[in-house]
Amino acid sequence: MTEQEIQRIIQRQRTYFRSGKTLPIEQRLTLLKKLKTVIIRREKEIADALKEDLGKSQEESYMCEIGMTLSELTYMIRHTRAFARENTVWTPLAQFASRSFIKKSPYGVALIMSPWNYPFLLSMEPLTDAIAAGNTVILKPSAYSPSTSQIMAEIVEECFLPEQAAVITGGREENQVLLEQKFDTIFFTGSQAVGKEVMRRAAEHLTPVTLELGGKSPCIVDETANLKLAAKRIVFGKYLNCGQTCVAPDYIVCQESVRDALMEELKKQTIRQFGPDPLSNPKYGKIINEKHFQRILCLMDQRKIILGGKADAAALRIAPTIMSDISWDDPVMQEEIFGPILPILTYHSTEEMISVINDRPTPLALYLFSSSKQRIRRVLDECSFGGGCVNDTIIHLATSSMGFGGMGESGMGSYHGKAGFDTFTHKKSIVDKKTWLDLPMRYQPYRKINDRLVRIFMR
Repeated sequence: MTEQEIQRIIQRQRTYFRSGKTLPIEQRLTLLKKLKTVIIRREKEIADALKEDLGKSQEESYMCEIGMTLSELTYMIRHTRAFARENTVWTPLAQFASRSFIKKSPYGVALIMSPWNYPFLLSMEPLTDAIAAGNTVILKPSAYSPSTSQIMAEIVEECFLPEQAAVITGGREENQVLLEQKFDTIFFTGSQAVGKEVMRRAAEHLTPVTLELGGKSPCIVDETANLKLAAKRIVFGKYLNCGQTCVAPDYIVCQESVRDALMEELKKQTIRQFGPDPLSNPKYGKIINEKHFQRILCLMDQRKIILGGKADAAALRIAPTIMSDISWDDPVMQEEIFGPILPILTYHSTEEMISVINDRPTPLALYLFSSSKQRIRRVLDECSFGGGCVNDTIIHLATSSMGFGGMGESGMGSYHGKAGFDTFTHKKSIVDKKTWLDLPMRYQPYRKINDRLVRIFMR
């Protein structure tokens, strides 16, 4: 798509938004219901596209993308009316007589830039939140997942007028053109490197941004953990989507006394869930492209592999791999893995473990397996991270009742449910002052009696 075509779409959306046509709640709900209906009708096509791009099974596609999108749509359809309501707040006596309230207003034209690892979910969820909040949307999906981008473009075209929502496909050239334009808000999901560029370009227009990034999310296992259950849930979270999940456990840091026992359980669970030959498992996905396939292979140290390590270059598949005797100097610990490699480090004391985590960039997620309430409380209190789970992995992002987002190097802002509505909403603080009374104390000339009244009212 050319620069002129992109500019025309943005201008049409801006004109449409300024007409006030996005403001009625009934219209927003009608659009959300239509989107939900079309997604349900085209579920198989969406699953086929995800299979083509990422090798996802039908079950995984529904559980992790289609179903979660439908859940968010259902939640927003039920709650948008309440989220959009004005909220009356307390008015100080000094402002008598008046009413103070918060009015929810959409930002305007929103740019949503989505990644390739969960291309449907991470496009449709923020789109849902933005439409519920009354915005128009330009959706730019990743060029690395072309089949899913195509089906999303068809769905958006079927559900919305171009001035309400539009999909712009393409690669870096289109990204650059979009980031040169003025939007009212930008929502980006992706890598830290690209997130910095998005934020820099947004700053030129003073555009607010929401960044959903990633990082090396730790998985802590202490001596009190149920090791069999911990291994089962870690293997699920780590190798889901071949490890290409922003909140996947990036590495394990376990108490040294349980390392060997945990490793044995991890090996058993990996074989149980993916079979003795995962590369022949039709339900196991693939790496997105050759570039990332080679990058992940370079993170492996064959001397430290205790399970897996095999790869199929033709199919872009890497078997679930576990590595032991890892240090922070190993290549696998120098970047977010974003692949099916699970390194294991150890710690001796809780103080050491907390220090190790806090000395590094703030992760998007943190997982803790423990039966010690005191230790759980201490880690949750003292460690900085976006969100996480106690005695599980991944599932904290699967609810619309809690916001999902990072902090520091792992992002800023959040979405899902009300948090998503608020992300695409400006809250206007308004005082409606009545005209039947006008207290004279604030006006000059100031007198002593007025000063005494001001002090009484404002204490």
